[in-house]
Amino acid sequence: MRPYILPTVVLFLSICGLPLAIAASWGFNDATVSVHGKKAGVGGGEKQKLVEKKSLPDPVSLGVSDTLKILLTTTEDKTGSRPHQAFLLLREPKSNLDTSFPLSVKDGGKGKLELSHKDLPVQFASRSQTLSASLLIASFGSSKPYRSHAFDLKIEVDPSAPPSSVDKPLRYGKLPEIHHIFKSDPKSPPKIITIVFAGAVVAALPTLLIVVWSSNPAPNGPMLMSFRIQWLSLGANINHTSKAFGSSPLSHAAFFLSILAMEGIFFMYYTSWNLFQTLPGAAVVGLVSFLSGSRALREVQERRLAGLR
Repeated sequence: MRPYILPTVVLFLSICGLPLAIAASWGFNDATVSVHGKKAGVGGGEKQKLVEKKSLPDPVSLGVSDTLKILLTTTEDKTGSRPHQAFLLLREPKSNLDTSFPLSVKDGGKGKLELSHKDLPVQFASRSQTLSASLLIASFGSSKPYRSHAFDLKIEVDPSAPPSSVDKPLRYGKLPEIHHIFKSDPKSPPKIITIVFAGAVVAALPTLLIVVWSSNPAPNGPMLMSFRIQWLSLGANINHTSKAFGSSPLSHAAFFLSILAMEGIFFMYYTSWNLFQTLPGAAVVGLVSFLSGSRALREVQERRLAGLR
């Protein structure tokens, strides 16, 4: 009985190991490719049968108004099934530039693709050339994917049509430096205008003194009395100057000087300073003017309440 044991073991191992040695693979069957013209009816295009691992001997021509149609049934281990990916890959042999078009596949594996001339990228559709067309079928799992050259696609263009323009492709890299200008510096008026108006402000007080003085006919006692009367009509009394500075000398002096300093800051702003140089000085002078002015005006109020005019 021993001579029969070895053949039996070998046959048993062969039967058990056969499914492990031959893995499932993806493929297709019942595949056809056809080209339909613009005025051709249903089934008007000539069909050619596609076979796995075998390409068509002659190229398939696709004109400007034609539509390429592919029908097939995707299979997994010779059984109709829907893969995760099913593409028609078009590749230009010289530049190796390629693009892919997905097939619409149903659950049973029935797949279809319709490709017109306008669906091609401009690099393929701009001139007459022959492209390599391959079918790709793959999915998750251990099944072997399918990829094989199916046919050559000859692209035909209209010689009378204007050439298609190709946009420059986007290239990532170093760009020129960008200088951000959030807001331009404020522009000052012409210096001559600033000087004229500043001079008018500075000359206002001397002009007022000259006008009041010149309105009197003769330089005598009545003229000085008239001068004082006109100043009193404006609410001023020069005779109270010594009393004001005697009661609150620091506040009156600081208030008067702060007003002059503020005018000087405005003059510098309109001639040469910018806003960031002006604001700190204006804040300091304004604070001094507020504090000294409050004390000086309080002293004036005390004299007015005392009946001194």
